Amino acid sequence: MYNHEVTTFTASIAGASGYAGGELIRLISAHPFLQLGPLAAGANAGARVSDLHPHLASLGDLRFIATDADSLATSDVVFLALPHGESAALAAALPASTLVVDLGADHRLHSAQAWQTYYGGSHAGTWVYGLPELTGREAIADARRIANPGCYPTGVILGLAPLLAAGLVEPSDVVVVAASGTTGAGRKASDALLASTVMGQLSTYKVGGVHQHTPEIEQALTGAANATVTVSFTPMLAPMPRGILATSTARLSPGITTVELAEALYAAYLNESFVTVLPTGMWPQTGATLGANSVHLQVAADTHSGRAVVVSAIDNLTKGAAGQAIQNANIALGIDEGCGLSAIGVAP
Repeated sequence: MYNHEVTTFTASIAGASGYAGGELIRLISAHPFLQLGPLAAGANAGARVSDLHPHLASLGDLRFIATDADSLATSDVVFLALPHGESAALAAALPASTLVVDLGADHRLHSAQAWQTYYGGSHAGTWVYGLPELTGREAIADARRIANPGCYPTGVILGLAPLLAAGLVEPSDVVVVAASGTTGAGRKASDALLASTVMGQLSTYKVGGVHQHTPEIEQALTGAANATVTVSFTPMLAPMPRGILATSTARLSPGITTVELAEALYAAYLNESFVTVLPTGMWPQTGATLGANSVHLQVAADTHSGRAVVVSAIDNLTKGAAGQAIQNANIALGIDEGCGLSAIGVAP
């Protein structure tokens, strides 16, 4: 419910010089009820925001500061857009009353063993999982600590969860192949992300069940299915800056048709403004979600192989990161969920 007593909230960002941080700045700067607070950027402290984010030139001489919990805590909400494993220590130094949304993986997993296996080090504990269409709004509204989902998991989970919940597919045989734009790897330079390496080809990475998003996907889908879900996940790097296209398949329960699969998705997302189940015959494209906090879904029953095929498209920096973080913050702050966000992409 909208909070009529407070017209604006201050939002600070740790990791503001990264790609997700830049998207947070872009969205917050146009948000009717959020205003930018301190923008922390570690090694880039002192630099102008526009030095790292040229598209934010209209913000003038706004500069990054050093990452300091006391400075960030002056805001109503703190967004942590830090590399995996770096959020927990900073979050622990923030007041318990401060709303914190962590875009990293530090607080998504329930299992300490899964964290140690896929990320290493000590598990920092579990926060409320902020996927509103799956988690529900009440838990998010009551939380002061919210774990924002990963980019790959967002599209995959929203595509498969309704089918598993309805018993239309088998939980023990789920296969996901998903391609992401290069911003999904973060801003740190590497040979694998050089333009001369990326352009003109697709490539796989972290093949064989070792990608860190595997346990997160399995955790959420297991909850939806009320049965253990096993996922084979193969990520791919696509020659584009942003976007994720995921093809998820699962063994069909006997006799299930495309119509039944589509009806399950329509029923699940009938009142969800950021999830669109496309008309029959229309398939998701990453370009259609560019800059939008939206998920596009389509499904088919492959009767030849006996599998359901769900295709999902998102912008990895918006619904896959910053947009979803703001969606969660809106809910927790009592603002209309869609404030500052659009379900309509930029094209061409």
